[in-house]
Amino acid sequence: MILPIRTFGDPVLRHKGARIDKITSAIQKLIEDLFETMYAAAGVGLAAQQVGQELQLAVIDVRAVKDRPSTLELEGKPADVHSFMPLVLINPEIRPSGEPSTGPEGCLSFPEIYADITRPESVEVTALNGNGERIGFKAGGLLSRAIQHEVDHLNGILFIDRMSTVDKKSLKAELESLQETTRVDLKKSG
Repeated sequence: MILPIRTFGDPVLRHKGARIDKITSAIQKLIEDLFETMYAAAGVGLAAQQVGQELQLAVIDVRAVKDRPSTLELEGKPADVHSFMPLVLINPEIRPSGEPSTGPEGCLSFPEIYADITRPESVEVTALNGNGERIGFKAGGLLSRAIQHEVDHLNGILFIDRMSTVDKKSLKAELESLQETTRVDLKKSG
């Protein structure tokens, strides 16, 4: 089921997600819905908070992006990113590494708003997958950026928090408009 994506101004986006202790049928259904919602919106990642669920759960799939490569290492050896997708991250823990890398980012909770964001170029990840199995890997390129972006969501951090002051100022009108539209929509549905 395609779920409504929460937009900037919705308080749930600022909430840290709760850890998931058990992979229940409800969690499995949420994972399916997250993927369906993400694909319908042409995104590469989606966190539970973005659909109103305060949980440590995100989904990622970078296969559709051809112009921004990703790298993956499993047990210290290069691995095929495509065969590792789609990716479910439950209770992820990350350790960013490498030089800072600046690249374009957008967010499904900020329609049509983009900015260059600086993040570490790679990240080491440990998490549970959709079956509750422990996984560990190192990611680079777009996959690293997507993981860091989604883990930020799981901790109530938005990509605008990582924007340069100049970018934030230049997008001020769009951000205020989106925030006001979200507030109005929340009042109507509340």
